[in-house]
Amino acid sequence: MIVSSDINRRNFLKVTCGSLATLGVKSLTPPVSFAKEKNITLRLGYLPITDATPLLIAYDRKFFQEEGLNVEPPVRVRRWSALTESFLTNKFNLTHMLFPIPIWMRFNRKFPIKVLAWNHMNGSAITVKADANILTFKDLGGRQIAVPYWYSMHNIILQMGLKKVGLKPVIRPQTAPLKPDQVNLFILPPPEMPSALVARKIDGYIVAEPFNAIAEMKIGAKILRFTGDIWKNHPCCVVVMNENKVKSNPIFTQKVINAIVKAQLWIKKNPHQTAKILSKDGGNYLPVSEKILSRVFTGYEQSIYGKGTSPQAIKHKDWEVERIGFQPYPYPSATEFIIKEMRNTLMEGDANFLKRIQADLAARDLVDDTFVKHAIQNIGGLKQFDPAFDISNPFSREETVEL
Repeated sequence: MIVSSDINRRNFLKVTCGSLATLGVKSLTPPVSFAKEKNITLRLGYLPITDATPLLIAYDRKFFQEEGLNVEPPVRVRRWSALTESFLTNKFNLTHMLFPIPIWMRFNRKFPIKVLAWNHMNGSAITVKADANILTFKDLGGRQIAVPYWYSMHNIILQMGLKKVGLKPVIRPQTAPLKPDQVNLFILPPPEMPSALVARKIDGYIVAEPFNAIAEMKIGAKILRFTGDIWKNHPCCVVVMNENKVKSNPIFTQKVINAIVKAQLWIKKNPHQTAKILSKDGGNYLPVSEKILSRVFTGYEQSIYGKGTSPQAIKHKDWEVERIGFQPYPYPSATEFIIKEMRNTLMEGDANFLKRIQADLAARDLVDDTFVKHAIQNIGGLKQFDPAFDISNPFSREETVEL
């Protein structure tokens, strides 16, 4: 079943505030009533992007069911605002979210959301019209670029790159004139991006897959850069649940995370089968062909995107990353980096709350890695995802960012 919604940002904020008031969210302390909750049915909502892959594979391959969980069929939603509102009102008790969204929800709206794991790494790109003469970040000056959401990794990474080359992100009507060093940003739902590119309403976009692969293969668009080639193995979507449910139902929560971790490992070992399952030709979780999804899960060739190509979408061959990667542990260094970068990222709305929080303390408050650590241990450790991980300090890393 597909749930579609045209909730815009203003209405979303009204719904959000109303939902929080209805839920009685005055603090992050769980009410006593949650302690008596039993026999929970897992209700999963998702956007039709490959960011959702572990949740969908955990359902399709029955990893949730093998953990003894009752689970309803996943519900497809078109917009981030609709997905977030549905989570706030408890229509869904498990979903994936762009990492900055739970930061906003917890520290600005005081909603008891917990990040429990990374859902994937990388998995996004900047896509431009083939005839737009956009070969480098510098060429984005004076252009109209769509982003999926203000509180998104896409908005953060794009603006990091723009500032690095001396360009200024702005938020204006598309009819407003731009200076050569300005780049106009605006929100566009991911499914609408390729058609907007064809209609020449935009010059490019940054978004999750499969909408980059769709534009490549269907309309001849070009990948300017893969986001994982700018920020090595960055998180994008994370697994979130209501903190009240997590605290009052730790066994249920552990089973959910066990299934998701198993799914991520299965995906790494079976990329082609994953593409088949997700496709409209398979389980129809994403309205996309198997051929396009196979490009997402396996298409990161140096011959197509590396040195000597134009634009050169891959500049850091030595990083040995994947177009979309899977590793569930939520490294604190990445959370802290995101919070700090959000302070420097232009977006609509009041973001002053970011100035009031301390990145390291906020990271510890937002993320609970207890369940994912246990799930990772159960499948043999982080070496299952990355044989080269630091065995002496497995749950720590340094962030690598380079344009």
